[in-house]
Amino acid sequence: MQEDLIAIGELAARTRLSLKALRLYGDRGLLPPARTDPRTGVRRYGPAQVERARRIALLRAAGLPLARIAAVLDAGGAESVRLLAAYWREQESVHAARREAAGYARAVLTGRNPTVYEIAEREVPEQKVLFTRSQVTAADLPGFLAASSELLLSHLRQTGACLSGPIFAVFDGLVSEDSDGPVEVCAPTVNPVEPAGRIGVRIEPAHREAYLTRTKRQAGFAAMAAAHDAVGTWLTDHGHTRSAANREVYYPNWATAGPDEHVADIAVPFRPGAGA
Repeated sequence: MQEDLIAIGELAARTRLSLKALRLYGDRGLLPPARTDPRTGVRRYGPAQVERARRIALLRAAGLPLARIAAVLDAGGAESVRLLAAYWREQESVHAARREAAGYARAVLTGRNPTVYEIAEREVPEQKVLFTRSQVTAADLPGFLAASSELLLSHLRQTGACLSGPIFAVFDGLVSEDSDGPVEVCAPTVNPVEPAGRIGVRIEPAHREAYLTRTKRQAGFAAMAAAHDAVGTWLTDHGHTRSAANREVYYPNWATAGPDEHVADIAVPFRPGAGA
């Protein structure tokens, strides 16, 4: 009933949330007012929204972004708990990746040669690839990789073609919070395919590459960035010359793998040095 509704100021007092935060949550659809006066724009809230606001504050304090909070609260019951646990596992993985990257950086800063990586070599044959390319920062990279992979796989399905190897991404420039170096997502195939829209087709030359394997636990952005640096340093230390851009190879078990399963490689094509 109308008399049960409270003003936004009263909601702020009961929840200790600021008026700015409450307006933001309302505008994002996370905590819409029970009623908004069409003439004055005054927002009023029902009793149940006090509890929802309290839960939003708790989840925000735990670090959840607003979109994830909406999913957790709207799921309800055991599913809410499962979604929160899934988010926390992701954050623990991110923290572990940053710890590994910090250890590598500490070794570099103190002038020691990091020994945490085992780098191997392999020959990669010439292959035809479908590709799509864009400028992306670190924040946009996961979404771009997922969307591009699905775009390429959909095109393969529509043309009756099949993957002939793992999908990989070529980093033609540095990708970080501040740098949006071009990234090219590639899907190898041996079948006849044609370009379509944002999808191109090219031949990836045969090459020798140095590579470093990554488990799911080690696949966070920070740890991957340290691994890229480690492979580049290994090339320099062995007198080799980089012959093409760094790439990341993603294996089919990426989405389902356990923490210690191999899911990706960091690879850099190179020309062997004279003494190799």
